[in-house]
Order: sequence, then structure tokens, then C-alpha cells
Amino acid sequence: MEKQIAKTSEVNWKPLIEEGVNTEGIFYKVLRFDEAANRPKTFLLKFEAGASYPNHIHPSGEEIFVLEGEVRSAKDELKAGDYLYMPPESIHSVFSKTGCTLLFVVPEEVVILK
Repeated sequence: MEKQIAKTSEVNWKPLIEEGVNTEGIFYKVLRFDEAANRPKTFLLKFEAGASYPNHIHPSGEEIFVLEGEVRSAKDELKAGDYLYMPPESIHSVFSKTGCTLLFVVPEEVVILK
């Protein structure tokens, strides 16, 4: 993989759109795109106040760093400066009452649980 630079101040937030999933109020910016997997593996997510992402499983785990705001991941309440590692096969949902910006590292696509 080649070096990648993301100048996030020069990129607009894009609405997160996933078929069959309510992602209203969630926006993203790609930091690292994996050409072989054809998906971003490192990205920023911005949740507006009240936005949520449904229950899902992480086949290869996940890392979250809260840049600003507050978020709830399953039972965990996280604030700016907090870091969360979710091991492979972890299941959780995400909700932000006040809004937040998060740094995500997701090695493999999540699976939505219905």
C-alpha cells in the first residue's frame, strides 16, 4: 500500500448512506482507502445530536477515538479524548445525544444485525 495523505480541512463531509440502514444525521470523511478491499478502513464520522447507528457486529474488531462531543457505544459512554477498542466479533450500536466527531479504524466491513 502506498502512502496516503488526507487533508480533512479541504474535504466536505458526505452523508453516510447504507442501503437498508437509517443513517440520518451521520456524515463521514475518508482518511485511508484500501483499494484491494474497495472500502475505507480509517475514517472520520460526525454524528449530529440524536443520530444513531444500529446494532452491528465487527468481524475484525474496531478502534474509536472521540475527537469532540459525546457518544454511547453499547453501555460505554465516551467523551472527547476517550479511546475504545472493540475486539473481533464485538456487537454494539452507537448513539450520540449531543453530537460528536469520531476517528474510526475498521479493518473489515461491519454486518448489520436486524
